[in-house]
Amino acid sequence: MTSATSSELRSVAERYFAAWAACDAAAIARLHSADTMFWTHLGAEPVVGRDAVREAFEGIFARFPGFSFETYRVRYGSNHWVLDWALLSGGARFDCLDVVEVGSDGLVTRKDTFIDAVQMQAALSAGEH
Repeated sequence: MTSATSSELRSVAERYFAAWAACDAAAIARLHSADTMFWTHLGAEPVVGRDAVREAFEGIFARFPGFSFETYRVRYGSNHWVLDWALLSGGARFDCLDVVEVGSDGLVTRKDTFIDAVQMQAALSAGEH
């Protein structure tokens, strides 16, 4: 979002967070550019394109029933935000960090998610017993 105002970027972020809170993969994908990229840094390749991103988000909601999140903090830059958050699902809780880039048209062009893999594995293992 080159030369966007802080309030414009925050408005995009608020709509984005609301779509995630609603677990609405289609609404989230509509906030992404056609050639967007989503990469969960856990050894998998990134997914590219709005439809692929929507499918990836649908997979997250299927994998984590009752998906919700707790926001620790958000930091805004000129064309991006960094979200420090925890994923919550059925008693599981683990920390994540998102770096989200926004284009000049107000659409997300890239979302990188970094997950505390040790916390995730412990949370998921505890849920299996």
